[in-house]
Amino acid sequence: MLSVTRGSCIICAEPLVTERTWLMRYPRIKIIALALCLMWPAFSQAAPYQITVLATNISDYGGLGEWSFAALFQSEQDAVLFDTGFKRDTVLHNVLHLGTDLSQVKKVVLSHFHSDHTGGLLVLREHFRTANRDALSQVYVATGFFDQRVTKTGVKVGPGDFASALDFKNAAEALGITFIEVQGPIEIAPKLWLTGPVPRVEETYNGPAGLFIGAGEEAAPDIIMDDQSMGYLTDKGWLMTSGCGHSGLMNTGKVLQAIKDEPIYSIVGGFHLWQADGATLDRTASWLGERGLGLMMGGHCTGIAAAEAIASQLSLPRSQISHAAIGSVITPDLKIIRSSVE
Repeated sequence: MLSVTRGSCIICAEPLVTERTWLMRYPRIKIIALALCLMWPAFSQAAPYQITVLATNISDYGGLGEWSFAALFQSEQDAVLFDTGFKRDTVLHNVLHLGTDLSQVKKVVLSHFHSDHTGGLLVLREHFRTANRDALSQVYVATGFFDQRVTKTGVKVGPGDFASALDFKNAAEALGITFIEVQGPIEIAPKLWLTGPVPRVEETYNGPAGLFIGAGEEAAPDIIMDDQSMGYLTDKGWLMTSGCGHSGLMNTGKVLQAIKDEPIYSIVGGFHLWQADGATLDRTASWLGERGLGLMMGGHCTGIAAAEAIASQLSLPRSQISHAAIGSVITPDLKIIRSSVE
């Protein structure tokens, strides 16, 4: 069987067999192998993904909606699960309801430590590893994810339903999960990039208050420096996916455009604009308009009113805006398929 690995072709790299020998012994295989070696860079770049929402506030008939986010990016080459919902079994219920098989999905991205994005990881791993031991076993987190958070009174708050960040890590590793710490932009699948921690340039912090890192006089307010987003480089530009966008939508967009200077064509996920004032929404919409926004699926903490305000300011047609629901899809050709009355 012909064996090819990403980035190299094993047959073409074979040092002990000459080209003449291959042509004499296996002329057809040689031609196929050479073609695959030449075409492999194109394969690694040709990766249209279908994006399916698996957790958010709005549900279709039969799904479970909650204050959370999760979405599956799936192509013929690769698949990535972005976030895992809030309650332990929400995403599991929804994938079973939608008939979505996660057993062949190895890579998971956790946008940040908050429970509404990390709650389902362990149950999903437990369920799907019975079909594939590698299912959901490679988890990408940004630097600072495992920093221990505490309330003002010293009560610990960790990922999922764990109080201790270390306990969460140990429980996940006991299930065969490996965590990969992301310190800066990295491509984790063809055309899928993680930002890693996002420098706070335009916005300082976009999120709730009340948690701290450290103890005593050294305790510092937690501004979720482990927040990261994923960029999908489409033919029309970047599709930015955030769990909550605590780093700021504009800051995140600048990181993606530093990777490759392309339009921010689409934003998908939660962007924590539900409590934003008019001036913030105007500034955000103006920035997105200047960067070429043409498609928006703002779910979870984006806020319906905020998303409508941005869409209205930019005159986006109804076909190009969705408030996201369980089972909502963005097709490989960047069309929205709605799964509910939203």
